[in-house]
Amino acid sequence: MPRSRLGVGTFGEISTQQTPSGRFRARVRYRDGHGRYRQLESTGGSRADARRRLQLKMRTVSDELEPTSEITGGTSFADLVAYWLAALEAEGELAISTRERYAWEAEHLLLPAFRDFTVREITVARVERWLTQQRAFSYARAVHSKKVLSLVMGLAVRLEAADRNPVQGTRRLKRPARPPMALEAVELDVIRDAVASWRRNGTSMGPRPDGQLEAIIEVMVGTSARIGEALALRVCDLDLDAEPPTIRIAGTVVSPKSRPTYRQDHPKSAKSVRRVAVPSFTAEAVRSRLAVTGALPQDHLIFFSRNGTPLTTANVRRRLREALRSAGVATVTPHAFRRTAATVVDKHGGLDLAAELLGHTSTAITRLHYIQPDEQVDARTAEILEHLSPRSGRSHEAGVCCTSR
Repeated sequence: MPRSRLGVGTFGEISTQQTPSGRFRARVRYRDGHGRYRQLESTGGSRADARRRLQLKMRTVSDELEPTSEITGGTSFADLVAYWLAALEAEGELAISTRERYAWEAEHLLLPAFRDFTVREITVARVERWLTQQRAFSYARAVHSKKVLSLVMGLAVRLEAADRNPVQGTRRLKRPARPPMALEAVELDVIRDAVASWRRNGTSMGPRPDGQLEAIIEVMVGTSARIGEALALRVCDLDLDAEPPTIRIAGTVVSPKSRPTYRQDHPKSAKSVRRVAVPSFTAEAVRSRLAVTGALPQDHLIFFSRNGTPLTTANVRRRLREALRSAGVATVTPHAFRRTAATVVDKHGGLDLAAELLGHTSTAITRLHYIQPDEQVDARTAEILEHLSPRSGRSHEAGVCCTSR
């Protein structure tokens, strides 16, 4: 058999022949784990006996050449997922909240579709059909599903349990045409008024607000901070005496299922660590908040619960929804404040400045996800196009003959 047809760890055809002594010799060629060609042979009193002895040797060699990883092509997909999650836990490089999100998505998105398949049975066609179903549910669900499955199958490739990552062979998911929307100044004022009047008329149920929600909104609008980043601000992150005042964004608040909410000492990415010069209304909101809290240690959060613990993003979102609903105002998410800040800065200072403010490494991300498209065309076009205004006898004066083109 030609050498090119033998893969590593595979055997050629067995050949047998009778020796001058009357016994039988069986031989076979194979490639070892280093890619070198070797030969096995055994002898016996008959052809069948020689082949049987050789096959015992071949079985021993095959066992030695089996992949050392406990994950192979025949491993169940559920076991591969468990192995992947355990590896993430052991590496400890991802935030706890990220690992918990991956575990949830694997359990609720991946395993219902692929639990009963082996690793080698996760094919491009199966993945393509599954992603089509996920896309029918929502674009966001399909994107998350595709990302997590690609991470899992990427591990299978590295462990040589799969020859390639089937996710990479699927078609690209097309984002629906839905441009980001920012708030107008008048809309922002309506939101401010709704939050300021929430539960303060004496008839509403529930405890009287402590003013933190108003200050949190002004911080998000004036810094473009994510909600978790705003809640993670400490006294040492503030320099309100500078001209202009600045706020350093250097952490975020996370709420893992396995432990209490805490301040993580870094935001979403390294680029997200930034010191932002803030407008006067943001500085004033923070000063008002500190006037309520009194003197605090430098490493103390400026937004916190009555027990002194970090506020959860879920709780702040709920308060915002309730305040807007009670005032009959359409609900907005905290991320709308971030998009609003980005859109205003882009309009007056350019896309690069907006990306820098948001802590993005790419202006493409800023433009695609955060900048509301401006439909207004520069008014100078009207003045320029006046050159095409009709003038009596212009073509004859200029000696121009008009022809169709």
